[in-house]
Amino acid sequence: MITGKNYIGNQLSAKGNKTYNTFNPQLNLENAPRYTEATEEEIDEAVRLASKAFKTYRQVSGKKKAEFLNAIADEILALELELIETYCSETGLPEGRALGERGRTVGQLRAFAELLQEGSWVEASIDTAQPERKPLPKSDIRKMLLPLGPIVVFGASNFPLAYSTAGGDTAAALAAGCPVLVKSHPMHAGTGELVASAIIKAAEKTGMPNGVFSNLNSSGIEVGTQLVSHPGVKAVGFTGSIRGGRALYDLAAKREEPIPVFAEMGSINPVVILPKALKNRGEALAKTYAGSITLGTGQFCTNPGLLLGVKGEALSHFIQVLSHEIIQIEPSCMLHPNIIGAYEAKKQKALSQPELTVVADFDTEVKTNYARQTVTTVEGLTFLNNSTLHQEVFGPYSMVVQCEHIEQLEQIISKLEGQLTGTLIADNEEAMHYPQVIAALQNRVGRLIYNGVPTGVEVCPSMVHGGPYPASTDSRFTAVGIHSIKRWVRPFSYQDWPNNLLPDALKNENPLKISRLINNKPTTDTI
Repeated sequence: MITGKNYIGNQLSAKGNKTYNTFNPQLNLENAPRYTEATEEEIDEAVRLASKAFKTYRQVSGKKKAEFLNAIADEILALELELIETYCSETGLPEGRALGERGRTVGQLRAFAELLQEGSWVEASIDTAQPERKPLPKSDIRKMLLPLGPIVVFGASNFPLAYSTAGGDTAAALAAGCPVLVKSHPMHAGTGELVASAIIKAAEKTGMPNGVFSNLNSSGIEVGTQLVSHPGVKAVGFTGSIRGGRALYDLAAKREEPIPVFAEMGSINPVVILPKALKNRGEALAKTYAGSITLGTGQFCTNPGLLLGVKGEALSHFIQVLSHEIIQIEPSCMLHPNIIGAYEAKKQKALSQPELTVVADFDTEVKTNYARQTVTTVEGLTFLNNSTLHQEVFGPYSMVVQCEHIEQLEQIISKLEGQLTGTLIADNEEAMHYPQVIAALQNRVGRLIYNGVPTGVEVCPSMVHGGPYPASTDSRFTAVGIHSIKRWVRPFSYQDWPNNLLPDALKNENPLKISRLINNKPTTDTI
């Protein structure tokens, strides 16, 4: 049941006077429940509870934390139809998308639970003492990963489940041993509250400390600003715009104690179509990319917003087919009037640039909040000289850049900002003749796709969802998969400590039976 209140630890609270509604973009009207924005007093209390909970939660065993995460997954599933209906009413997305995203959310939680049950993720490393070493004896040094403390997670507009309240950031932080304070996204506050209720029920059922999780409503930036500025907060997770992520990054850096902000931000995801592939498969590729550009109304961070090829008859035919195919696809609903407003504004800014040609523009009447897909094209030199054309247009929009030659194409890639993905389309053995293009892409992206589309992010240990700035604020980390846990921990060493005082992961007898690095050799042996 939706109350419109905040979860301050395990208690519902609504002390403020500022309220708001979510919006149904399909019906073009506000949803009925009203949500109360968290006050400064409630924020302080939530952080106080999280700081107190951290003292206990950081010591909870991996197996108990795994029980907690599995219980969250179970409670989310137990919400059944209410969660799905609320999700759809707040996003305009279909039931199938809601079910798929719920499955991904549950899968992420269970994956981290498995990681905790096995236990080797703490990266225990032991270098035993050598008291007889000359000229100086060597101390006993033991290292492992420790949690940072309370984490603030910002819900994402385009993934109300998988990147929000119990999404990847929250699951990873809870797995690491960090309490989480979620700044709920105002566009799907009802979905957020339902998921928050599931987390609270799971925490209570598994005996987790009060304050291990809080959910704070906010219609603007004030609550998020206060959370990031709060001295009790130790790190931030964010998925959204470059403007929003950079503002949080700068705010966190200016604190008396600066803290890390792991923000996944904008990306236009360049696609390079090599000449042979363009000549032999251009028509099929055009049809495939028409679908990818419009998938989910273009509201994926991996949407292919930039297509690169060498000028010629094959590229011209590709553009012609892409233009035809994309306007055959029925437009679909965007997440919110604000989202489609931003799409239209950014699209118009791009279209106003000189020497840009519109080659496809769905011009038939559409329903309110439905986005018209657009494809443009531009010469390589024009693109190189106009950085406005490099900016993301979040929605069903893509640009084909016609390069004079491969060297110019490589130059364009090198001038791009950091991206989440890059894609190389090549025929058999064609790619081996373009090592510099591949190297240029590798230097600009976090994931390089071969003969596919960038839309779709598999949740698995080998996935990297991140990239050079501004794709993310720290390209060393991924926001997807079990290794995303490393954002919420820090390495810590014990020197010459008595065995009985060490954490189990570092004790001689290895009671957790985990894999450890002992004197630089991986083993599960005791010492």
